[in-house]
Amino acid sequence: MTKHVAVLMGGWSSEREVSLRSGAACASALERKGYRVTRIDVKRDIATVLDQLKPDVALVMLHGRPGEDGTIQGVLETIAIPYTHSGVLSSSLAMQKDLAKTVMATVGVPVAEGLTLSRAEVAKGHVMKPPYVIKPVADGSSVGVFIVTEEHAHPPQELFRDDWPHGDRLLVEKYVAGKELTCAVIKGEASDVIEIVPLVKFYDYEAKYSKGASKHILPAPILPFVYQEVRRLTLAAHLALGCRGVSRADFRYDDRIEGLGGLICLEVNTQPGMTETSLVPELAAYAGVAFDELVQWMVEDASLGR
Repeated sequence: MTKHVAVLMGGWSSEREVSLRSGAACASALERKGYRVTRIDVKRDIATVLDQLKPDVALVMLHGRPGEDGTIQGVLETIAIPYTHSGVLSSSLAMQKDLAKTVMATVGVPVAEGLTLSRAEVAKGHVMKPPYVIKPVADGSSVGVFIVTEEHAHPPQELFRDDWPHGDRLLVEKYVAGKELTCAVIKGEASDVIEIVPLVKFYDYEAKYSKGASKHILPAPILPFVYQEVRRLTLAAHLALGCRGVSRADFRYDDRIEGLGGLICLEVNTQPGMTETSLVPELAAYAGVAFDELVQWMVEDASLGR
């Protein structure tokens, strides 16, 4: 019997557009593999829709809330539909960047020095000597991220906006200079490592999802012992946070610092992008895993109780 897969995409987060693109690419891949596919643009009635549809599996392609924070995973557990990627707790934990950093640090994953404060506190004045980075505690794709340099007399004025959409808790971290590196866990193993060279100001939402806005160098041109350490730390972070299926860890590496002192893990993404410019499909292809095969593996790996 043909397996029926519901591809969950869209939603209402700031990452809606890229989620729709990821979902469409994965749905087409599954159709090529012979699955029966239903594309669902997730709305607030998703539990009712899924309960009526009764698919065999849900492929979760929701970036940001509610797909990456454990919410949709809780719905799928409740109505007993096996799903892909990480479970309720690990999704929620990885999304809360401050808590995820605490957990990762316990297994020796180096993280940036930082503070978690209210938006009002961050907006008042410099809470840390510049340069530093301000980011929402629970948003992805570099949405709502500001780099504050020595040239800035005060924090960004956007923080005072009445319609600020990124929550009241912000993470302020010491800015880490250097190369932008990323590594994934695919089929239980750490992938190779990509260096991302943004061709815009930094690797923000636009650079991630616009063709030609960043250059990917694979394998990353770093010393072999650093390369292997990035891979080791990626798997260590994945396991520490309890991730399942595919995840991706992002790093900064300042190669002016001797040894491994300049290597910092920024975060782990439990719902990495699957668009034509995304990193995970590129890493999989480099390892000999075609896009359609990768998506099929995600679906066949799906389960409850993740």
